[in-house]
Amino acid sequence: MRSTVFLSLVCALLVGSAPLQAQEVPGCGTLKNAFGPFDYRDPDVKRVQVPMVEAYHFTPEIEALQRGFTGGGPLPDLTYTLRAIPNHIRALEAIARYALSGRRMSESSIPNADCYFVRAITFRPDDEAVHVVYANYLFKIGDWKKARAQYEEALRLAPDSADINYVAGLFFLATNDLARAKKLAAVAYGKGYPLPGLKRKIEEAEAHAVHRPSR
Repeated sequence: MRSTVFLSLVCALLVGSAPLQAQEVPGCGTLKNAFGPFDYRDPDVKRVQVPMVEAYHFTPEIEALQRGFTGGGPLPDLTYTLRAIPNHIRALEAIARYALSGRRMSESSIPNADCYFVRAITFRPDDEAVHVVYANYLFKIGDWKKARAQYEEALRLAPDSADINYVAGLFFLATNDLARAKKLAAVAYGKGYPLPGLKRKIEEAEAHAVHRPSR
Protein backbone atom coordinates (compact mmCIF):
# COMPACT_ATOMS: atom_id res chain seq x y z
CA MET A 1 0.00 0.00 0.00
CA ARG A 2 2.74 2.45 0.95
CA SER A 3 4.78 1.62 -2.17
CA THR A 4 1.70 2.32 -4.31
CA VAL A 5 1.17 5.66 -2.62
CA PHE A 6 4.84 6.54 -3.10
CA LEU A 7 4.69 5.65 -6.79
CA SER A 8 1.59 7.79 -7.23
CA LEU A 9 3.35 10.67 -5.51
CA VAL A 10 6.34 10.40 -7.87
CA CYS A 11 4.04 10.33 -10.89
CA ALA A 12 2.20 13.40 -9.68
CA LEU A 13 5.50 15.22 -9.28
CA LEU A 14 6.59 14.33 -12.82
CA VAL A 15 3.28 15.23 -14.40
CA GLY A 16 2.93 18.50 -12.51
CA SER A 17 -0.79 18.18 -11.83
CA ALA A 18 -1.15 21.73 -10.51
CA PRO A 19 0.46 24.99 -11.67
CA LEU A 20 3.24 26.26 -9.44
CA GLN A 21 2.46 29.47 -7.64
CA ALA A 22 5.50 31.69 -7.09
CA GLN A 23 3.68 34.24 -4.97
CA GLU A 24 5.91 35.60 -2.23
CA VAL A 25 4.55 35.88 1.29
CA PRO A 26 6.65 38.60 2.97
CA GLY A 27 8.54 37.16 5.92
CA CYS A 28 7.05 33.72 5.34
CA GLY A 29 8.71 32.43 2.17
CA THR A 30 7.06 31.62 -1.12
CA LEU A 31 4.03 29.56 -2.07
CA LYS A 32 6.00 27.95 -4.89
CA ASN A 33 6.51 24.28 -4.09
CA ALA A 34 7.72 21.18 -5.90
CA PHE A 35 4.42 19.46 -5.10
CA GLY A 36 1.44 21.79 -5.24
CA PRO A 37 0.29 24.01 -3.73
CA PHE A 38 -3.16 22.44 -3.81
CA ASP A 39 -6.50 23.73 -2.55
CA TYR A 40 -7.74 21.51 0.29
CA ARG A 41 -11.37 22.22 -0.65
CA ASP A 42 -11.02 20.86 -4.19
CA PRO A 43 -12.76 17.45 -4.42
CA ASP A 44 -10.10 16.15 -6.84
CA VAL A 45 -7.35 17.23 -4.45
CA LYS A 46 -9.09 15.45 -1.58
CA ARG A 47 -9.34 12.34 -3.73
CA VAL A 48 -5.75 12.26 -4.99
CA GLN A 49 -3.19 14.61 -3.44
CA VAL A 50 -4.50 14.72 0.14
CA PRO A 51 -4.23 10.92 0.66
CA MET A 52 -0.73 10.96 -0.86
CA VAL A 53 0.48 13.60 1.56
CA GLU A 54 -1.32 12.26 4.60
CA ALA A 55 -0.03 8.71 4.11
CA TYR A 56 3.46 9.85 5.11
CA HIS A 57 3.34 13.41 6.41
CA PHE A 58 0.05 13.69 8.29
CA THR A 59 -0.43 10.36 10.01
CA PRO A 60 -2.46 10.12 13.25
CA GLU A 61 0.81 10.25 15.22
CA ILE A 62 1.87 13.44 13.46
CA GLU A 63 -1.54 15.04 13.89
CA ALA A 64 -1.37 14.19 17.60
CA LEU A 65 2.12 15.81 17.70
CA GLN A 66 3.65 12.58 18.98
CA ARG A 67 6.33 11.90 16.38
CA GLY A 68 7.37 12.57 12.80
CA PHE A 69 7.53 10.17 9.86
CA THR A 70 11.26 9.59 10.31
CA GLY A 71 11.00 9.23 14.08
CA GLY A 72 11.86 12.82 14.93
CA GLY A 73 9.48 15.60 15.86
CA PRO A 74 6.31 16.34 13.88
CA LEU A 75 7.23 19.87 12.69
CA PRO A 76 8.99 18.90 9.42
CA ASP A 77 6.00 16.78 8.40
CA LEU A 78 3.48 19.45 9.34
CA THR A 79 5.53 21.90 7.29
CA TYR A 80 5.61 19.51 4.33
CA THR A 81 1.86 19.09 4.51
CA LEU A 82 1.21 22.82 4.69
CA ARG A 83 3.62 23.59 1.88
CA ALA A 84 1.82 21.14 -0.38
CA ILE A 85 -1.68 22.05 0.85
CA PRO A 86 -1.50 25.44 2.58
CA ASN A 87 -5.17 25.45 3.65
CA HIS A 88 -5.21 21.90 5.03
CA ILE A 89 -7.48 22.68 8.00
CA ARG A 90 -6.53 19.84 10.33
CA ALA A 91 -2.83 20.48 9.70
CA LEU A 92 -3.36 24.17 10.53
CA GLU A 93 -5.11 23.15 13.75
CA ALA A 94 -2.16 20.87 14.52
CA ILE A 95 0.43 23.60 13.88
CA ALA A 96 -1.56 25.90 16.18
CA ARG A 97 -1.48 23.26 18.94
CA TYR A 98 2.23 22.77 18.32
CA ALA A 99 2.89 26.48 18.78
CA LEU A 100 0.65 26.72 21.84
CA SER A 101 2.56 23.85 23.44
CA GLY A 102 5.64 26.08 23.52
CA ARG A 103 7.76 23.92 21.24
CA ARG A 104 10.35 25.34 18.86
CA MET A 105 8.77 27.05 15.85
CA SER A 106 11.50 27.39 13.25
CA GLU A 107 11.44 25.63 9.91
CA SER A 108 13.54 27.38 7.25
CA SER A 109 11.52 30.27 5.78
CA ILE A 110 8.41 29.66 7.91
CA PRO A 111 9.51 30.92 11.34
CA ASN A 112 6.28 30.93 13.33
CA ALA A 113 2.69 29.73 13.48
CA ASP A 114 1.32 33.01 12.16
CA CYS A 115 3.23 32.45 8.93
CA TYR A 116 1.40 29.21 8.21
CA PHE A 117 -1.92 31.04 8.52
CA VAL A 118 -0.77 34.05 6.50
CA ARG A 119 0.41 31.68 3.77
CA ALA A 120 -2.93 29.87 3.75
CA ILE A 121 -4.87 33.13 3.57
CA THR A 122 -2.61 34.46 0.81
CA PHE A 123 -3.13 31.22 -1.10
CA ARG A 124 -6.90 31.07 -0.69
CA PRO A 125 -8.28 34.23 0.98
CA ASP A 126 -11.87 33.03 0.44
CA ASP A 127 -11.49 29.92 2.63
CA GLU A 128 -13.55 30.85 5.69
CA ALA A 129 -12.38 27.80 7.64
CA VAL A 130 -8.79 29.09 7.62
CA HIS A 131 -9.93 32.41 9.09
CA VAL A 132 -11.80 30.60 11.87
CA VAL A 133 -8.86 28.38 12.84
CA TYR A 134 -6.54 31.39 12.78
CA ALA A 135 -9.00 33.38 14.90
CA ASN A 136 -9.17 30.55 17.43
CA TYR A 137 -5.38 30.50 17.65
CA LEU A 138 -5.14 34.28 18.02
CA PHE A 139 -7.77 34.24 20.75
CA LYS A 140 -5.83 31.61 22.68
CA ILE A 141 -2.61 33.64 22.57
CA GLY A 142 -4.50 36.74 23.73
CA ASP A 143 -4.43 38.78 20.52
CA TRP A 144 -8.12 39.66 20.64
CA LYS A 145 -7.94 42.50 18.13
CA LYS A 146 -6.54 40.30 15.38
CA ALA A 147 -8.81 37.43 16.40
CA ARG A 148 -11.85 39.64 16.01
CA ALA A 149 -10.74 40.66 12.52
CA GLN A 150 -10.42 37.02 11.50
CA TYR A 151 -13.83 36.08 12.91
CA GLU A 152 -15.35 39.06 11.11
CA GLU A 153 -13.80 37.95 7.82
CA ALA A 154 -15.06 34.40 8.29
CA LEU A 155 -18.55 35.76 8.97
CA ARG A 156 -18.34 37.95 5.88
CA LEU A 157 -17.40 34.96 3.74
CA ALA A 158 -20.00 32.59 5.24
CA PRO A 159 -22.67 34.68 7.01
CA ASP A 160 -25.14 31.81 7.18
CA SER A 161 -22.77 29.20 8.60
CA ALA A 162 -24.15 27.82 11.86
CA ASP A 163 -20.70 26.65 12.92
CA ILE A 164 -19.00 29.99 12.31
CA ASN A 165 -21.76 32.03 13.95
CA TYR A 166 -21.58 29.72 16.97
CA VAL A 167 -17.82 29.87 17.50
CA ALA A 168 -17.72 33.60 16.78
CA GLY A 169 -20.53 34.04 19.29
CA LEU A 170 -18.43 32.35 21.94
CA PHE A 171 -15.58 34.72 21.16
CA PHE A 172 -17.70 37.87 21.34
CA LEU A 173 -19.26 36.69 24.56
CA ALA A 174 -15.82 36.03 26.06
CA THR A 175 -14.77 39.54 25.08
CA ASN A 176 -17.84 41.06 26.75
CA ASP A 177 -19.79 41.92 23.61
CA LEU A 178 -23.06 40.34 24.76
CA ALA A 179 -25.23 42.07 22.15
CA ARG A 180 -23.13 40.75 19.26
CA ALA A 181 -22.97 37.29 20.80
CA LYS A 182 -26.78 37.17 21.00
CA LYS A 183 -27.14 38.11 17.34
CA LEU A 184 -24.68 35.43 16.29
CA ALA A 185 -26.37 32.87 18.53
CA ALA A 186 -29.72 33.66 16.91
CA VAL A 187 -28.25 32.86 13.49
CA ALA A 188 -26.48 29.72 14.69
CA TYR A 189 -29.53 28.26 16.41
CA GLY A 190 -31.80 29.44 13.62
CA LYS A 191 -29.67 27.32 11.29
CA GLY A 192 -30.04 24.32 13.59
CA TYR A 193 -26.78 24.34 15.53
CA PRO A 194 -27.16 21.46 18.03
CA LEU A 195 -24.96 22.38 21.00
CA PRO A 196 -26.55 24.52 23.75
CA GLY A 197 -23.30 25.90 25.17
CA LEU A 198 -23.51 29.38 23.68
CA LYS A 199 -27.16 29.79 24.67
CA ARG A 200 -26.38 28.69 28.21
CA LYS A 201 -23.42 31.04 28.50
CA ILE A 202 -25.51 33.95 27.22
CA GLU A 203 -28.22 33.20 29.79
CA GLU A 204 -25.58 33.12 32.53
CA ALA A 205 -24.12 36.44 31.35
CA GLU A 206 -27.56 38.04 31.29
CA ALA A 207 -28.37 36.72 34.77
CA HIS A 208 -25.08 38.03 36.08
CA ALA A 209 -25.77 41.45 34.54
CA VAL A 210 -29.24 41.60 36.15
CA HIS A 211 -27.90 40.76 39.60
CA ARG A 212 -24.83 42.96 39.36
CA PRO A 213 -25.07 45.65 42.08
CA SER A 214 -25.41 49.18 40.78
CA ARG A 215 -22.85 51.78 41.82
